[in-house]
Amino acid sequence: MPKTPIHDTNDRPVLFISDLHLDASRPAVIRLFIQFLRQTASKAQALYILGDLFEAWIGDDALRAEDAVISALRALSATGVALYVMRGNRDFLLGEGFSQATGAALLGDLHRIELDGVVVLMLHGDTLCTDDIEYQRFRAMVRDPRWQAQFLAKPAAQRLADAARAREESAKHNRSVDEAALDVSPGSVHRILREQGVRHMIHGHTHRPSVHRFELDGAPAQRIVLGDWYEQGSCLVCERGCWQLQELAL
Repeated sequence: MPKTPIHDTNDRPVLFISDLHLDASRPAVIRLFIQFLRQTASKAQALYILGDLFEAWIGDDALRAEDAVISALRALSATGVALYVMRGNRDFLLGEGFSQATGAALLGDLHRIELDGVVVLMLHGDTLCTDDIEYQRFRAMVRDPRWQAQFLAKPAAQRLADAARAREESAKHNRSVDEAALDVSPGSVHRILREQGVRHMIHGHTHRPSVHRFELDGAPAQRIVLGDWYEQGSCLVCERGCWQLQELAL
């Protein structure tokens, strides 16, 4: 795992967001995000985007440098704000082209930081939903480098069509699966915390923002779930030792 960044929020805040699902069909959310970058994130020391920044990402070759979101991210990182992006289940094909265009550092599936002296594990969150066996099989398939190479070799129009079809299938699957299976498995949460030797976790994916406090092996532990950006924006603000989930009005 890469070197652990250390943040002291007494200096400037550290921000965490996920599940924006940015798409041209929802221009109001794009405007809210760009406003957030210019007015809020520009005052932070770091912004962590923990997956599903985009509704779909068919490959860096489709990237347009003049795109408003790409330009706004590039402008943010140019000010000196540290920008980190994790791949989600919708934008797992984000690559070095995106990184170079925006100035964002791409994170692996697991990444830890030290926040106000506390070691925190970050992940998108889909790997915790282990009760959804069909989804985990799909995830393993699309994360296979051979599958990705075959997909990226297709014309862009075909990739767009495939991505739209996959979203339809995902929505159909979610309607057919028990609600509990779409949430994280507590056993998976406990297992990964033990494996990583940490007691604090931040993730997205489930669209169920909350702060969960529980005991792990007789000691307190905490899991913070980030919200999505559908009816409003959502951000975890860590400032002066206080960690708080905040909503952003659309």
